[in-house]
Amino acid sequence: MDQVQGIRLFIRVVESGSFSKAAADMGLTQPTATKHVAELERRLGARLLHRSTRGVTPTEIGALYYDKCRLIDRQLEEADNLVALQQSRLRGTLRVSAPVAFGRRVLVPLVLRFMAENPEIQIDLNFEDRYVNLVEQGIDVALRLGRLADSSLGARRLGSNPWVLVAAADYLQRRGTPTMPNDLTEHDALVYSTVQGDDRWHFTDAEGLQLQTPIKGPLRSNNLSALLAAARAGLGVAALPWYVAHESVKAGAVRPLLPGWSLPQQEIHAVYPSPRLLPSKVSGFVNWLEGRFPAQWWAGAG
Repeated sequence: MDQVQGIRLFIRVVESGSFSKAAADMGLTQPTATKHVAELERRLGARLLHRSTRGVTPTEIGALYYDKCRLIDRQLEEADNLVALQQSRLRGTLRVSAPVAFGRRVLVPLVLRFMAENPEIQIDLNFEDRYVNLVEQGIDVALRLGRLADSSLGARRLGSNPWVLVAAADYLQRRGTPTMPNDLTEHDALVYSTVQGDDRWHFTDAEGLQLQTPIKGPLRSNNLSALLAAARAGLGVAALPWYVAHESVKAGAVRPLLPGWSLPQQEIHAVYPSPRLLPSKVSGFVNWLEGRFPAQWWAGAG
């Protein structure tokens, strides 16, 4: 194995915490991967990795070596992409992460269009609602909703994700239609536990007046599709992103409520491991995403 491939193998071992996962990523067998890393340690005269039954972690000097290897690998990738960049082509594997509902309903159609326009790009999609460590997971770009925490990550704001309050017609016939946020205290709420975890919904009117309304109800879930299904079934009132609710509103399965009041919007960001030395496949994808989230972009999401 040449030195460049050896560096890339070492990077994948550290990021995955596993020789077997790194070997699979590189198209090698686990014994081969273990042998090459052992040879690297012998050549350097230093122990780079701690090995245990719980996985593989870098030693102190191994962590320093990993940081330098990551820098070298990114510079090599930039060099490899120079010709393609000059020819306005993007190539290589792009690992992209997003929340589950946003990824399935919004990102997949966008990725398919991007791939059609850039046939030399391969996409590896990863959908998870939990926080994903980009470096540890080897993610090139993550789409994140909400306010970003301060970090060393690079980020580009792409747009806003508005929310809407909805309920089915038969539920409103039984329980009445709320006309003010405070009316919701007498209604059954379908609560998205990931965002609305404090049992209060926050509203703002056209004049900037803000209200916090305590809510309770029969169903809490971290899955937006489950809450939409419950709202369609007449089980209560749900606060949902417009991209989730739009088709059901259009079909008449649920109705938007409190038109004079708005729920908080989430910011949409593309996030990447570092603001510097950005590979062209990453910058190309992020640049392409800009402008894809104008006002009412959700009307085209399914």
